Amino acid sequence: MLTAAAVLAAPRPAPAQATGGWPQDRVTIVTSLPAGSTVDITTRVFAEHLARRWGKPVVIDNRGGANGVLACQHVARARPDGLTLLATSAMTHAANPALLERLPYDPVGDFAAITQFGSSAFVVMAAKGLGVTTLGALIERLRAEPGRHNYGWGAVPAHVASALLVGLVGVDVAAVGYRGNQAAFPDLINDRLSFMSIDIVGGKPLVDRGEVHALALSAPVRHPALPAVPNCVEAGLPEFRFTTWSGLYAPRATPPEVVAQIHADCAAVFALPEAAARFAAMGNSIERLTTPAEFQAFTISEIAAWGRIIRQARISIE
Repeated sequence: MLTAAAVLAAPRPAPAQATGGWPQDRVTIVTSLPAGSTVDITTRVFAEHLARRWGKPVVIDNRGGANGVLACQHVARARPDGLTLLATSAMTHAANPALLERLPYDPVGDFAAITQFGSSAFVVMAAKGLGVTTLGALIERLRAEPGRHNYGWGAVPAHVASALLVGLVGVDVAAVGYRGNQAAFPDLINDRLSFMSIDIVGGKPLVDRGEVHALALSAPVRHPALPAVPNCVEAGLPEFRFTTWSGLYAPRATPPEVVAQIHADCAAVFALPEAAARFAAMGNSIERLTTPAEFQAFTISEIAAWGRIIRQARISIE
């Protein structure tokens, strides 16, 4: 659904810097997750600056739900002129092929990869009412009370991260699904969920506000956005290593020169000190934007990697 706030109009005067007359009209970036999600937040930073570079409005169209399928179908069927783009995550382009028996889009064949623009480890967050402040204490509690605890998830990467955690420690924990990770936060804050594993970008606001206990990161190093949170080695579970990612795609037949221009402009935005500072403060760990060819190869490799994890952990979204 589009809202007035979702339209990021170019300031005046703002001559277009695009070459070859592109874009001739406003650009719509469809996101596969709801407003307030990590993909949405990151995309809006790019959109704000791209609107200035292009001299055209950039519209954010949030089409969350159905595991991102609706957003992917919409963009896959859009006119391949570069005016309709897809901002999505590993959920739609790495996990869904292993989770959905009949995937109504081809994550490789239906899209032209533009760039990966986000990467993030996960932070394990426990409800404060649970009374645990370390990952070890959480694991002990889960083992001592089998079948009595649950974790929330509103996007497949969050589901996979928590499923990987409970699989590594061999405990029985129920998974509770929501329409977006943010929709689960009130239940976590009010102790109706035991814990969640959320990417750093999405989880950082809750940690900063002191609404949850941040127990560990799914990475072997600490992150400057959450410097007080132990890494998985320090937390005593070095095997718990898992990251998610986000990126930008266009419809399959989009002209290569348009894809190249969008990539170049995104890279220019990413290099801006103001934008770089915002990305770093959010917890985005990516250091440079991948090229379209690199992102295409990465997407293919991630489909295989996520498929292995999902099958080994016996993860289902039914």
